[in-house]
Amino acid sequence: MRQGLVRAIGGVAMMALIAGAAACNSSSKNTSSGNSNSKCGYELAFFGALTGSAADLGINIEHGAELAVDQYNQKNGANCVTLKKFDSQGDPNKATGVARSVIADPKILGVIGPAFSGESANADPILNQAGVPLITPSATNPTLATGGTANGTPWKVFHRAVASDADQGPAAARYISEVLKATKVFVANDQSVYGAGIAQAVQDTLGASMVAGTDKTGGDGKVTDFGTTINKIKQSGATVVFYGGYYTNAGLLRKQLTAAGWKGTLVGGDGVKDPGYVAAAGAAAAEGSILTCPCAPPEKATGSFVADYKAKWGQDAGTYSDVAFDAANIFLKGIDAGKLTTSAMNDYLGTVDYQGVSNEYKFQPNGNLDPSHVIVWAFKVSGGQIVADQATPTS
Repeated sequence: MRQGLVRAIGGVAMMALIAGAAACNSSSKNTSSGNSNSKCGYELAFFGALTGSAADLGINIEHGAELAVDQYNQKNGANCVTLKKFDSQGDPNKATGVARSVIADPKILGVIGPAFSGESANADPILNQAGVPLITPSATNPTLATGGTANGTPWKVFHRAVASDADQGPAAARYISEVLKATKVFVANDQSVYGAGIAQAVQDTLGASMVAGTDKTGGDGKVTDFGTTINKIKQSGATVVFYGGYYTNAGLLRKQLTAAGWKGTLVGGDGVKDPGYVAAAGAAAAEGSILTCPCAPPEKATGSFVADYKAKWGQDAGTYSDVAFDAANIFLKGIDAGKLTTSAMNDYLGTVDYQGVSNEYKFQPNGNLDPSHVIVWAFKVSGGQIVADQATPTS
């Protein structure tokens, strides 16, 4: 893995850049903000999609993190801590370049992100080599906790603030079987790291007796005609389709299924839980769809978060906005505690037990959230809106 990465990004020169960035990040105490407060002059990074087909989810996350930093600066001085924004477009192929930009900045003490599993698989090895800690609010592929392979060595800087698809996939399957009472389910995915992973988890949990068929589609923004998949779904006799992927593809699939006369229920994971799904499908076609998320409904966040978010952004918090707010605040608590190098910050994350507005956060040695804090909810499209339905059935 490491040799292939080095060849791809420039061999010895890239390793020198990573080593130099690690040294700078580990020792930097730059206070160039002009604020004499010793906690000031540092930066956090947002890493995720701000443009492109997955931008809605990325913007939700960035807005939550930015709110936390703004509130911190209101207490500690204007521009005390800066949130730098790195737009990956959710594209794994762009992630290595974005990661290089992150590690080149010696003032960055931690990363909120990467937001998506595919980009995480490419960016996390670079962040790990440079020693820059990260908390992803949303990347759910299970192998991210084992160095990107099924049985690999965990990245020392990796921390995940939500459950993985090893929890979300089975939870979605239990909802399909126990709540929807389906007996025939068709499982499709967009072949992304995230989509393929969660679809496989659902398929494995349902078992061969329930899975009436499977298929693979193109990635988000790369396919507009789902006719082949739709024919397979109709021929399978399935009353439920689980789609592993993101909201644009899922919405177009649902729209075309309805146009083809299929009247079953589409179920998707957190990558589909976005108003963009309803927009792509059309409200009538999307009605009744079930979308799972390893998160609580953002409107249930505690404290003043819900009102503060709406006051700042003029809209309600979206998927993972509250988790990103918590992730940023964990880093900010670290700054308050004097963890002013990336090494010290990373050590701090290994010991944290933080009660946020969305959940309690305690990380296992592999970076996964402590099992006692795992949350998976089901949401339903009703009246053109995505609303909380219920916590998914437990095993």
